[in-house]
Amino acid sequence: MADDKWKQPEAPPPPMFTGQKEKDLVKAVNDELIEKVIGQSILYYPISIEDTNFHPLYGEAVVKNFLPPVRVHVLIEWDDYTTTTNNFGIDRIATMTVKFHRRRLTEDQDLFVKEGDFVKYEDHYYEIVELKEPSRLFGQDKEVFEINAICRKAREGSFNAK
Repeated sequence: MADDKWKQPEAPPPPMFTGQKEKDLVKAVNDELIEKVIGQSILYYPISIEDTNFHPLYGEAVVKNFLPPVRVHVLIEWDDYTTTTNNFGIDRIATMTVKFHRRRLTEDQDLFVKEGDFVKYEDHYYEIVELKEPSRLFGQDKEVFEINAICRKAREGSFNAK
């Protein structure tokens, strides 16, 4: 009868089943879906911090220098056009949301998404104007696995990729 008694496990499971194995599984599934099934990719142009002359007080730069582009697999969601009018006429600006897989970027590609960087999708360049981190793994506070970048289509001549 003593063998039928329940025993306390030596190591309890991680809270809400979100141990390292589960995090690695989510990363592997997301990597495969984004790269092999959905298949959307962009060229990412990060700003060169060392080669750009930033204003010492304001931290802004009139002329930005960029590092060579990096190919990144992403999910793209098209947003509505923003239409404005001014003294020169109607201005219609295309925007999109680029969804990056955070661990894939930071661990595998050593890349960190920043506002002001540019991306190229199809034949157009877009500037990252806002960053959001909405998705959390299993609702855990410190387990953000997605970065959403709101991108606005760059005007002709405002970005030179060469």
